[in-house]
Amino acid sequence: MDKPDDPTAAAAAAAGDGLAVGRQTPLEPDGLDGPSPFPPIAEYAFLSDCETNALIAPSGNVEWLCSPRPDGRSVFAAMLDRAAGGFRLGPTGVAVPAGRRYLPGTLVLETTWRARGGWIVVRDAMCVGPWYHQQRRSGTHRRPPTDFEAEHILLRTVKCIIGKVELSLDCEPVFNYGRTEARWEYSGQGYGEAIAHGGEGDVQLRLVTDLRVGFEGRGAHARTTLREGDRAFAALCWPRSQWSASEEYWAERAPPANADEAFERMERTSEFWRGWINQGVFPEHRWQSHLQRSALTLKGLTYAPTGALLAAAATSLPETPGGSRNYDYRYTWIRDATFMLWGLYTLGFEREANDFFYFVADVCDGEEDELQIMYGVGGEEELPEEELEHLSGYEDARPVRIGNAAATQRQHDVWGAVLDSVYLHTKSRDYLPERVWPMLKRAVECAIANWSKPDQGIWEVRGPPRHFTSSKLMCWVACDRGARLAKLHGDRDLATTWRKAADEIHADICEHGLDERGVFVQHYETTALDASVLLMPLLRFLPPEDPRIRDTVLAIADELTVDELVLRYRVEETDDGFSGEEGTFTICSFWLVSALVEIGEVARARQLCEKLLSYASPLQLYAEEIDPRSGRHLGNFPQAFTHLALVNAVMHVIRAESGGDATRFRPRGVSLL
Repeated sequence: MDKPDDPTAAAAAAAGDGLAVGRQTPLEPDGLDGPSPFPPIAEYAFLSDCETNALIAPSGNVEWLCSPRPDGRSVFAAMLDRAAGGFRLGPTGVAVPAGRRYLPGTLVLETTWRARGGWIVVRDAMCVGPWYHQQRRSGTHRRPPTDFEAEHILLRTVKCIIGKVELSLDCEPVFNYGRTEARWEYSGQGYGEAIAHGGEGDVQLRLVTDLRVGFEGRGAHARTTLREGDRAFAALCWPRSQWSASEEYWAERAPPANADEAFERMERTSEFWRGWINQGVFPEHRWQSHLQRSALTLKGLTYAPTGALLAAAATSLPETPGGSRNYDYRYTWIRDATFMLWGLYTLGFEREANDFFYFVADVCDGEEDELQIMYGVGGEEELPEEELEHLSGYEDARPVRIGNAAATQRQHDVWGAVLDSVYLHTKSRDYLPERVWPMLKRAVECAIANWSKPDQGIWEVRGPPRHFTSSKLMCWVACDRGARLAKLHGDRDLATTWRKAADEIHADICEHGLDERGVFVQHYETTALDASVLLMPLLRFLPPEDPRIRDTVLAIADELTVDELVLRYRVEETDDGFSGEEGTFTICSFWLVSALVEIGEVARARQLCEKLLSYASPLQLYAEEIDPRSGRHLGNFPQAFTHLALVNAVMHVIRAESGGDATRFRPRGVSLL
């Protein structure tokens, strides 16, 4: 994942709901007075029904929603251009809420508003209900269906708790990434149902509410006064795809017809999330809420029909204010496989781990060519990158991109990620599925054929290919895990051959990947440090007590950090094809926590972990990067890789504090690597 261009000098301005005062405030572009119209990235709330997702600003405006899939066309994209569509429900003339929170154990957002005349509470959720495809199959599910599925409804409920408050509804979709304004028409006899039409290939949106809606241009609007005890609702619905028969679909899964039914649906969705999180295993510890919020976020970033995991919910949120390193992360990176399975097994979510494993198996199955580094959530291989020149970008950070050209890069870590995921899956069950054996063999042979060649590396640099140490490390993982699995499969000759290859790669890394002081470096032609080598102790390349591992971890902690937070690398020492600074990478900082625990530096690891947890968003979410000077979150949000690393790091520290063997940490139910 990528880095930014030169940052825009800017002045901090207080904005949002005040929950992150003094830390995560938007920057003002040069030459402009007043605060940014965009909320800080960290102040967005994340909603999901495990088939699509939404980001909601503190103002109550839905500023990001794509349908019918999370990588589909946007219908609300005010996050990337203030004119690209939004959906606000809240008190008239009030933009700063009194407070926001998730209902504990859920992805249901509760916002409390104080207006001049009274108080209201708004709850937002993407509805999840009982499995409803009884007469026909879903058409999208490849994994075994559960008892629940997405209802494809963004539901918003309101209750006045004291006084009286004027409530405003403003729904202004702009389809296809802000290209096509909505055309509204009533559907029904009254003013409470309306349909928004886009262009060719766009799904219809159906707005159902107990407010009286009227149309002005591209928007549907309503106002009413709520008094103490009054309730209201608004439900925005969409079909499963642009090919769905809308009437047939909505007959199967009708939106709520009144406030009583809407509040019941909201409670049912809350119960779904609490029931799901209750399946996990969380230690009794003061950091438990961070683990639970990360688990819920990772579940929300999954695409239930296939088991895929999105790297992030959004596209083109900048990694430097005003910069051009803005990429689309609404896809699945194969390298996430190991970390995803590790995190899910650690917290006891074996079904989700199983679904993701078989998504990886699906995309690998039958691949005669080399594996791609990333795929669409449906397993799509072609992810053409496009720049949307008509969008201004978040705080003028251009270009806005959809698709991702990195899918065509050569990155040799992919085979190690696949093999380690197979190994984790197998060790959790003491069983190797016969289906994955051909895929496993191809992956190991590809690693053996390519490990000695240069590539773009884990960070997908767009400079010249290099002999990156972390890429060699993952090729070693492929051969090492392959040898173990071949032995389990009963093929001792193949196990011997792959073990020999693993030993050859191991020796090569130890000979060429170290500098004069015995510290592992970024690639063979440099002495520059790189945070990716923090994976060495976690992947058991060498024992954590080995001086080379200890010296590497401490060198990164002391020399590749800004205010203790870890950079991927020093941009002045790395030809990555871009110019300018970048923030610290939060995943790398959490990797450092885990690595410090591995080498016995538990007190230092605990201190760093506490610091990182203090940088969480007001709703305990993380973007990709953190500006160490301001604490501002940068990059796409929320970021799965960061939350996966958080789970690993927090569990490392908790295990060490409880007296466990810090050098032998492993996921629950998985034997030692």
